[in-house]
Amino acid sequence: MPAATAVTTTLSASQARRVALAAQGLHRPRPAAAPGLRQVTAAVRRLGVLQIDSVNVVARAHLVPLFSRLGPYDVGLLDRLHSRAPRRLVEAWAHEASFVPVETWPLLEWRRRAVRDHAWGAISRAALDHPAELVAVREVLAERGPVTASRMHALLEERGGPARQASEQWGWNWSAAKRVLEYLFFTGEVVSAGRTTQFERLYDLPERVLPREVLDAGPFSDAEAVKGLLEVGARAHGVATVRDLRDYFRLRRGVTNALVPTALAELVEEGTLEPVAVDGLRGPWYRHRDAALPRRADGAALLSPFDPLVFERSRLEELFGTTYRIEIYVPAHQRVHGYYVLPFLEGERITARVDLKADRAAGVLRVQSAHREPWATDQTADMLAEELRSMAGWLGLDDVVGALDRH
Repeated sequence: MPAATAVTTTLSASQARRVALAAQGLHRPRPAAAPGLRQVTAAVRRLGVLQIDSVNVVARAHLVPLFSRLGPYDVGLLDRLHSRAPRRLVEAWAHEASFVPVETWPLLEWRRRAVRDHAWGAISRAALDHPAELVAVREVLAERGPVTASRMHALLEERGGPARQASEQWGWNWSAAKRVLEYLFFTGEVVSAGRTTQFERLYDLPERVLPREVLDAGPFSDAEAVKGLLEVGARAHGVATVRDLRDYFRLRRGVTNALVPTALAELVEEGTLEPVAVDGLRGPWYRHRDAALPRRADGAALLSPFDPLVFERSRLEELFGTTYRIEIYVPAHQRVHGYYVLPFLEGERITARVDLKADRAAGVLRVQSAHREPWATDQTADMLAEELRSMAGWLGLDDVVGALDRH
């Protein structure tokens, strides 16, 4: 917070939660009518970022946050937004691998330029480690795009060029072609034109994918880009700490460390952000000028482990009093709540959490385990059951099996 700026507004913790939920579109019951393209587009724009993850225990990570806010919706509408012209979403390294509105893509140019600082080893070194493949991949993309990594690997082999397999960190066995494609994707020389039914990324040249106005936008200085991303994050949070704002687009390393404080000060001076206090919580906190404070929060939703509301686990613990971590990578005997656990939001509190699995072979949504939270109400079990039935129907499953843990 700028030293000369005094805090004049104090929010109770309850008020801060309601501001946060309203900003995320989680403060009220979902509309009864089936959402269309306009509603899906508006929901994504409100969030500013949808994290992509290949985990498909329930549904792909980027699909569930929209169900949480819109209820059962046609996932083909989201696919249309990022895979058909005129595209309204594009994949980018944002929070992690994410869908973002196309207007945000130019604001991430600083990260694409800083590939050596922000990409992991095998990708940041790809151009140096695989120069022959780099030339060949560029030629194939110009001639044949869009193309998947597996198809690119095959095409390079057909040409008789090098496309050797290489095994390195995380146990991945990526071909040199895949590493080069990921390097070019990180730098923005190629973009995603969509995904196949097997969730493989289709790589293509930006001029064949992105709208002309996006390609012509900018250039933005690093300072302008960081300021723009902070504002997007602040709008999506409603009220947030500096830590929260940094986390939304991972503005925590390299050039951003120096630029964030100045950008925050400018947003405060312009009136975009207002420094506020939250009763009982360490600050400073910043409230976006467009943030609403509803009189109550009476929505209900299951939240993906990758939902923007729970991105920052410290924020969830401070503001909502819920300690949460995803336990996929925890050995089974050490898990506390389960493998793929979804918090259940009821009103302005997390009142339960459930370990779910979509058993598509059996046609059921399995509740592996369920746990009440301290803020559970007399209605929690019934509301959670209703939400589980709604999710099962959305997933095309016939039934829900399992019961709420009563202790």
